[in-house]
Amino acid sequence: MSAIHTWACVLLWIGFATQDKTPDVTVTCVVSEECILPCSFQPGSKETIEWFRQDEVVYKFERGDDNDDDDEEDSSEEHFEHEKLASRASVFPHLISRGNATLILRRVGLKDRGTYRCHVSTQKGEHNAKVIMKVEAPIQSLSLELSRLSGYEEMKCTIRNVFPAPRVTWVTEPPTFEDLRPVTRKTADKQGLFTVDSRLKTLNGQPDLIYICKVTMSYGSPAWTASLRERAIKGTKGKDLTIPCFAPPYLNNPFLHWSFSNGEDPSHILNYDSQSGRTKSSPPWDNHVELDGFRVPFGDGSLRLMDPKHPEHTGSYTCVFSVPHNTHTERTDVTINDPLDGRRVSGGEAISHWWIIGLVIGVLLLALAGMLAYLKLKGVVSKPRNNPEEVTELHSVKDSAAEGNLNESKLLTAGGTSEQSSLQTGTHLT
Repeated sequence: MSAIHTWACVLLWIGFATQDKTPDVTVTCVVSEECILPCSFQPGSKETIEWFRQDEVVYKFERGDDNDDDDEEDSSEEHFEHEKLASRASVFPHLISRGNATLILRRVGLKDRGTYRCHVSTQKGEHNAKVIMKVEAPIQSLSLELSRLSGYEEMKCTIRNVFPAPRVTWVTEPPTFEDLRPVTRKTADKQGLFTVDSRLKTLNGQPDLIYICKVTMSYGSPAWTASLRERAIKGTKGKDLTIPCFAPPYLNNPFLHWSFSNGEDPSHILNYDSQSGRTKSSPPWDNHVELDGFRVPFGDGSLRLMDPKHPEHTGSYTCVFSVPHNTHTERTDVTINDPLDGRRVSGGEAISHWWIIGLVIGVLLLALAGMLAYLKLKGVVSKPRNNPEEVTELHSVKDSAAEGNLNESKLLTAGGTSEQSSLQTGTHLT
């Protein structure tokens, strides 16, 4: 029986010791916003409320005797024991008589985080409660863009003014067998808020990949993702063109936004609201774009560009699928060609081409003619200079032959004359 009695006393003592104990409460507050640290107690009178941070009193509230709810603010005293909490901390005076000593802390900063303890003293006893306060600066936006500033193409994922520093991971769709080696930098400002810059080089030979940047916070906040795909297509003036845009499968019932830029500020084309199923386009684009609203909920937000003009519709078209904490962007560089300009350009190139060929042929002909003239002139001049003695002998032989022929002619002439004279004489004698 003594053992049973002993155990009964121990259990009774534990019950009395823990009847006023409350479990620790953890609250997560947002930078620059209001934070509530809960504390409840058994109502009594002559309440004195003290809030400690790391065992140091930072706030104190005392209520006088026999105060009604209407005038208790006039007879109560509020003390700020910590300069950084001055004018930022308060309780609900009209709720104290109901056992509520909750502390309201405004304009929360990172330096306010820590362990707080609520101590309440009344005529009925004392009460203690512990509150663990965490402070975070959640992600407000996540940007993903293609950059060429480093001399090569890389995806740049940026998050600003967050706390604590998040974790960044990269994947592609479809998955690749190559190792993704991003470079991530985290820098903190004077307030302790982080800016995260993560960069990933694009993979060669795989132009149609979707690059996905995923950011995860450590306090249980939802993860954010941003994905991007880049492409380039060409169209013809006056001929309808479909600009593709497809959402990843993990985006359900997204909101769709289309915009256009040709080196100036982006202009709005249209929006599609998946909740209402309505499409709203801007007036300049009403007669040039068409969207199949029945296909958007299934992830197909392709835009049909009707009767495109050159160069008015040449530029960058961007479609963005978005749901809370997730965005997918597809950017398409569109070039609208004018067939007439192509003909003029090709005709001009042909004329220029034949002009060059004609010039080359003319130069070659002139060079050939000059060479022939030179060779002919060289041959004529060089013949008498080669054998001058042969030339003299030839002239001598020709002169001798001429003289011989002349003498023979004279002899023949003389003989003929003699014969003729003899004949005449004989005739005469006869």
